[in-house]
Amino acid sequence: MLSDSKRVHQVDKKFETDVSNEKFVNQLFIRLVALDKQFTKVDFKYSIFDTCYLRKCKFDSCDFTGCRFVGTNLFEAKFSNCEFRYAIFEKTLIDNYILEQECPEEENLKMRFARSLRINYQSIGDAESANKAMSVELQATEEHLYKSWNANSTYYRNKYKGWNRLKAFTQWVQFKLLDFIWGNGESAWKLLRAVLIIFALMTLIDVLAFRNTESIDSYIQSFFDAPQIFLGTLSPSNYPSPYLTAILFIRLVAFGFFMSIIIKRFNRR
Repeated sequence: MLSDSKRVHQVDKKFETDVSNEKFVNQLFIRLVALDKQFTKVDFKYSIFDTCYLRKCKFDSCDFTGCRFVGTNLFEAKFSNCEFRYAIFEKTLIDNYILEQECPEEENLKMRFARSLRINYQSIGDAESANKAMSVELQATEEHLYKSWNANSTYYRNKYKGWNRLKAFTQWVQFKLLDFIWGNGESAWKLLRAVLIIFALMTLIDVLAFRNTESIDSYIQSFFDAPQIFLGTLSPSNYPSPYLTAILFIRLVAFGFFMSIIIKRFNRR
């Protein structure tokens, strides 16, 4: 059976003065207006802010748990010691400093909070803020995955037992590996580092198998030949076909990673 959620609708309202120690729980604010007002210890839990204008407002110790901000202007708004657990942002103008000061403490909630803001910033074309949110999201994801299999806290040990703990460990290893290779799709420099490591391995294999291991010139020449072999412009006749095929496969994967990084960057603009 369905019952009334008892959500209070506040349509076309305006805060004329500062507000403190008030409760606005489970409210739907439509076109709410407040300019340069101070909100102190105000409870907004489970409320929806739809097309609201809250520019330059200051929120001190306010509770936005479970809130949803849709098409809201929070430009130059300041938040201090506020609670944003399970909050969602859609097409909302909000300064990215919130990622530094107001993230939930729990890693899994911090991850979702940063993800919501990243998608929000992408939707309004704020590439710089979207990149910052992605960085926070990846850091929180790494910490969450690590604690999922290694932390001894009650929450993690009750939630991740047996097979789930092993699965969390596998996910963490995969995350760390991809982070090392290409920063989980966010770092062209890490991808370049991975390619240079491949060149070094190709150099060692080439010298050990086909050149004079006691000559420095062999290592130097082999290292300069490695990029040509990797890119397919040079194919030594003494190289076995399976080895060249492996190089081709790695080259295609690296190129795919590189294109993915570029596409992600442009998609946030």
